[in-house]
Amino acid sequence: MATDDIVIDATEDEAALDAEVQEFLHKTVLFRGPDPEIMRDHKPAPRSPLEEAAMAADVDDLTKTIIRNRLQTSANEAKDMLMHIASAPSAKWGDLIAGIFTARGDLAVASSSGVLIFSVLAGPPIKYILKHWQDEETVGVRDGDVFMHNDARFGNVHNTDQSCLMPVFHEGELIAWVGTIIHEGENGSTEPGGMPSAAESPYDEGLKISPVKIGEGFKLREDLVTYFQNSVRDPKLQLEDMRSRLAGTMRLRTRLLEAVEEYGRDAVVAVVRGTLEYTGTEVRRRLAALPDGKRRVVRFCDNTLREPILLKIDCTVEVKGDELIIDLRGSGPELMNRAINTVLASLKGMIAQVFLTFIWPDLPRNQAAFEPVTVLTDQGSAFDCSAEVPNAVSMMTFFPSFSAVEHCLQKFLFNDKHAGGEAKATEVHASWWPMINGFLFGGYTQHGYFVGNVMTDINGMGGGARSDRDGEHALAPIFCSMSDLGENEMVEDELPVLCLSNRRIMRDNQGFGRFRGGHGHQQVMTYKDSPLWGWMTIAIGSKFPLALGLFGGYGSPCQPLMKVKGVNALAAMAADGSLRVDDPVALMNERPFEGAEYSTAHTGMQFEIAAEGELYAMSQGGGGGYGDVLERDPAAVVTDLRRDLISAWTARHVYHVAVDPETGTHDAAETERLRAAEREARLARAVPFDEFEASWTTDLPPEGLPFYGSWGDRRTIHAGGRDITMPADALMPVMMV
Repeated sequence: MATDDIVIDATEDEAALDAEVQEFLHKTVLFRGPDPEIMRDHKPAPRSPLEEAAMAADVDDLTKTIIRNRLQTSANEAKDMLMHIASAPSAKWGDLIAGIFTARGDLAVASSSGVLIFSVLAGPPIKYILKHWQDEETVGVRDGDVFMHNDARFGNVHNTDQSCLMPVFHEGELIAWVGTIIHEGENGSTEPGGMPSAAESPYDEGLKISPVKIGEGFKLREDLVTYFQNSVRDPKLQLEDMRSRLAGTMRLRTRLLEAVEEYGRDAVVAVVRGTLEYTGTEVRRRLAALPDGKRRVVRFCDNTLREPILLKIDCTVEVKGDELIIDLRGSGPELMNRAINTVLASLKGMIAQVFLTFIWPDLPRNQAAFEPVTVLTDQGSAFDCSAEVPNAVSMMTFFPSFSAVEHCLQKFLFNDKHAGGEAKATEVHASWWPMINGFLFGGYTQHGYFVGNVMTDINGMGGGARSDRDGEHALAPIFCSMSDLGENEMVEDELPVLCLSNRRIMRDNQGFGRFRGGHGHQQVMTYKDSPLWGWMTIAIGSKFPLALGLFGGYGSPCQPLMKVKGVNALAAMAADGSLRVDDPVALMNERPFEGAEYSTAHTGMQFEIAAEGELYAMSQGGGGGYGDVLERDPAAVVTDLRRDLISAWTARHVYHVAVDPETGTHDAAETERLRAAEREARLARAVPFDEFEASWTTDLPPEGLPFYGSWGDRRTIHAGGRDITMPADALMPVMMV
């Protein structure tokens, strides 16, 4: 009924009239944006009547175990299938997930590897579909429908991640959802590769797909596939992976219905719901085993990918009974025209990864792992940004937030270990390197295709030192523990790039300590045989250490982006076989290419057209160290020196270990003297804490420092300097100029 037809009648039922008005308002919505009610709530929905009935059904524990393992295997099968058939480079190395959701959209069973950030993020798009499209006459939700989504403001991490979601019906009743998500890379943004550091608004970030139906009858709509292909720079990739995601999703649907056929609907629904509830209960039990208390740490993002700043992460983690409270209030404000802002749900997803990979990796991979956690933020901060600021490179803010929470939890776990280890956690360790130092690319391949995406080199992060041994080198990234670095030969076969130094460890790139952090690996890249090629980088941590040391261990060293321009190094090396580029530090210090331009900068670089043979180099960072450097076994220092992991300077001046430069043998007597002298020097430098605090603390940030965040009082936020402030409960976006 239209509004003009409504006649107010005293005898008309008021409730019916109100319903008509509400229906009118619902149908005349001008614009449906992100739904805050869905996006701010990470708790699983209450049991549905279907789930209540299923949970009450008499299904024995053995059958439930068999079904649970079968569903888990199905999720893993779909993930493995995608790794083999999808085209995106990220799919090949495991940047994806496959999972089974409840009928109300909570992720209950996810593939055991892949990007576990999605465990908390994958559900909101389904909840949006159910809330807004299920009863919408032009959309609806029916058997065989296929939905797609990529906009982080509606769920997931960033808009390089494209999903395929499908409802599962049994005898006409919606019993579950299944879905797959792949980091596709290219999405038509203002820069190739899908993660545009040059974006100054959400509308520079390429495809922004709110949850939308893209297929019916288990088939994709060709008109929509064509639309998406014409919206990106790599239409072949778009087509291939829309089909791949659908194939993986349909495989999951098939396996789920096979389980229903064999064990019955109630048994499968009970297992899906029961897995969620078990996980939440188990996390609460483990939290309750930790000592109550608070741990606090302050971290900084040191650039916007465009300019150096200090954007504060003010993190307090509190264990309170069986709950965990993560308080990030007082952190830096959102930046109106920089793409490093984080949607709150993305932040939660990354922090959930702390639990699923670095604290309790034995937990089932599902949404309830984060159920007992409360996250407090200032709305309008860079960690809880609004819908009108760009967020394509949100990793710059949520990765260091991950480290902040990881660091605080390690201190809780240390107490737990000494109290008997009832929390069943992994080993206590210093921070992993939490940043994706690596290259994105865009341009024509040697085969004539235009492409844009990310290199796999981002997967070599240095591991943090453990309480009883050194960290490992160039491990998988913090967001995808089972990922692959890929093969150089395959990369060079598909792309015109040459990896002149790759998978090599950079000297002194470790967090020093009694046990040292693992090293990241260095990369020296160039290209040939392409008429147009360019590079881009998205990373922070070249000015301020990102990985924290623990209990006296040092944080990770910083390292810059290095460039050698104005030379074709390939031609020069062909003419002079003595020229080498496999050591970036030597390359920059010794400058072997005559007439070339050598430069260093922070590790954020917008898309830059390169000339053939020009060199771009950087390294993944190292993990944090654990314990005092003076307690490191001198024999371990000598071994690191022999393996070229550290320099002679570091051995003597950081570890205070004497090594004969001629023989490489350890001088025990001199080491004892050096370490005794350093202990005396420490005592000489020491001051009482109150005295140190009084001399160190200031009322305002230093003048001229581009500082963003609270300084002392968490209720007052500095927006770029000491004299520019705003209240934390009324933040305004900051325009960078």
